Amino acid sequence: MSFYNRSEAGRKLAAALARYRDERPVILALPRGGVPVAAEIARALDAPLDLVLVRKIGVPYQPELAMGAVVDGGHPIVVRNGDVMRIAGIAETEFNAACDRELGEIERRRLTYLGHRDRVDIAGRTAIVVDDGIATGATTRAALRGTRARNPKKLVLAVPVAPTDTLAELRSEADDIVCLEDHTTFGAIGFFYADFSQVSDREVINILEKFPSPAAARNKPPAA
Repeated sequence: MSFYNRSEAGRKLAAALARYRDERPVILALPRGGVPVAAEIARALDAPLDLVLVRKIGVPYQPELAMGAVVDGGHPIVVRNGDVMRIAGIAETEFNAACDRELGEIERRRLTYLGHRDRVDIAGRTAIVVDDGIATGATTRAALRGTRARNPKKLVLAVPVAPTDTLAELRSEADDIVCLEDHTTFGAIGFFYADFSQVSDREVINILEKFPSPAAARNKPPAA
C-alpha cells in the first residue's frame, strides 16, 4: 500500500506543496474523500479550507463508472464522457435525468456541510484543488473547470495517486499538478490505501468546523 490512510496522504502532499505556502493559497476539497486529505494540507500551509461541490454522474446500471460529472455554481458545469456514454448506450435524456439527480445531491451536501457558512473568495489567489485520488478524471475535470470559472490567479491540482494516462489528459486543465504517484496499471483508488473506509457527512462537518470561514475568523475575539 502506498498510504496508510487519507490523513497520511495529506501530510505527504502538504510537504510536496510547501512552495505554495507564501502565495496565500486556498485549499478546495472534493467531498467526501478529499476532505481529510485537504485538511492536512490546509493545516500545514496555514490556508483556508473550502469545498468544491462536484458529483460524478454514473452509468445507471454501473454507478461507479463515470459517464460525466457536474460541478456546483451559478451555472453548473457539466462534463460528459462521450466514450462511456456511447459504449454504455446512454441516451441524452437518460444522461440529463442522472445529472439532475446529482444536482439534487449537491444541494443536499451544500446545506449539510456548509449551511450559512461564508465561502472563500478565490479570485486572484492560488487555488489548490484536492482529492484522495483520480480514477476516470471526469469528476476532477469538472472540479477544475468550475474552479477556473471563479478566476483564481493560479489553479493547482493536488492528489496522492492517479492513473498515468488520466493525469496527462488533465494537464491542460490546471496550471500545475502535484501527484505523489502515478501508475500505468491502476484499478481503483482504494488499492493504494491500507485504510480507505468511507468518509461520513459528520466527519466532513467536524473537519470544516476546525477551519472557520473568513468572516468567522475576522469576528473571533482576540485571545486574552
